Amino acid sequence: MLTAICLGSPTVALPHHLSLPKDEMPLPAPLTTLGIPGNVERMLRTGILNPNINSLLSRVRHTNTLVIADRGFPYWPMIETVDITLVDNIPSVTDVLEALRPNFIAGKCWMAREFQEMNDAATVARFTSLLPPVGWEPHIDFKKRVPHAIGLIRTADTIQYANVILESA
Repeated sequence: MLTAICLGSPTVALPHHLSLPKDEMPLPAPLTTLGIPGNVERMLRTGILNPNINSLLSRVRHTNTLVIADRGFPYWPMIETVDITLVDNIPSVTDVLEALRPNFIAGKCWMAREFQEMNDAATVARFTSLLPPVGWEPHIDFKKRVPHAIGLIRTADTIQYANVILESA
């Protein structure tokens, strides 16, 4: 039997005959922020908790774009994609837009004109209420903007053409 211990360094596996009894096992050193003693790391408890989305958002600068896409949107291998699909419509594009609002200021946005044509007025109103004024364009032109984005967050939204490109203000 091997016992693993960690004393603030990489985990070391010890043979059974060298293992310490449970009551004599050393406690792991507390995690510190930037190696500063006493500056203990805390997990995020509010706001966006997904570390991949936080990392992506931290790289979006003034006038950079970010795509929030429905589940049917094509994969773009040249840009980072954070796929957060779970089951149909969880989460939705509007869920992501609402979560972004406190910390992401969009100055412009674009959506496919087909979104307006394929969805009812209430759905269109729900989306536009969460966005700056929308630049409506044909879906083919909308997709030409995607490769220039910093990244893409793929949702499980089943609403047709429910894709948004946000430009950071």
